[in-house]
Amino acid sequence: MTLDEILSALFPAGHAIARGPHGTLNGTARLEGTGEVAVIGVADGTPLGIDGALALAAHVLTVVEKGAAVPILVLVDTSSQNMTRRDELLGLNEYLAHLYKCLVFAGTRGHRTVGVLYGTAAAGALIATALSTLALAALPGAKPFVMDLPSISRVTKLPLDTLTEMAKATPIFAPGVDPLFATGAVTEKWSSTSGLAKEIAALLARLGGFVDQRDQIGLKRKGRMQAAAIAQRVQEEAAKHV
Repeated sequence: MTLDEILSALFPAGHAIARGPHGTLNGTARLEGTGEVAVIGVADGTPLGIDGALALAAHVLTVVEKGAAVPILVLVDTSSQNMTRRDELLGLNEYLAHLYKCLVFAGTRGHRTVGVLYGTAAAGALIATALSTLALAALPGAKPFVMDLPSISRVTKLPLDTLTEMAKATPIFAPGVDPLFATGAVTEKWSSTSGLAKEIAALLARLGGFVDQRDQIGLKRKGRMQAAAIAQRVQEEAAKHV
């Protein structure tokens, strides 16, 4: 599906979402039963660089400054972070972290944040957009990965065949929707593009408060067996020093 078709399916009640510079999206839409939502995103597989990250962060902060805790949807189709010499020298990692923190800040201010992954998303761009929300839905055709296996092989010096076998039993190594679903990073997999408006409204309705449940979800799905226990221990130890 094209972006326009996805927007029509998500927001049949109408939207005012425009394309901005650097492949960004920004605007508002209406969801039946929910009301107005703010929408940002990256489109057309555009790499996310410092300019796009700053623009999206500014949109998020503008929504927060308005006061009303409207939901924020993040539509994602980005090949990766923009690995140009200019962006790297200017500190791209800090700009991506800034966008991530702005979305987390919005969550602490009562904005329910949901990512909608409808294309490719990789590496730092995936983390700063789709994984920075309280919930993430993957549409048919979504292709997420933090790092592909050949890249992991180059970094770890482990043979690609070894990593391929490890990925079969350990979802954290494997690219794609299903492994990320097992770890809890992907909250829901939508098998059809029909009824998207009802799907997104139902997902928003289930989000209550600023609570990151991905470790618990990953435990239930047997994709992250230690994260929940470690997080609980960190909380207990931190409480001793308050």
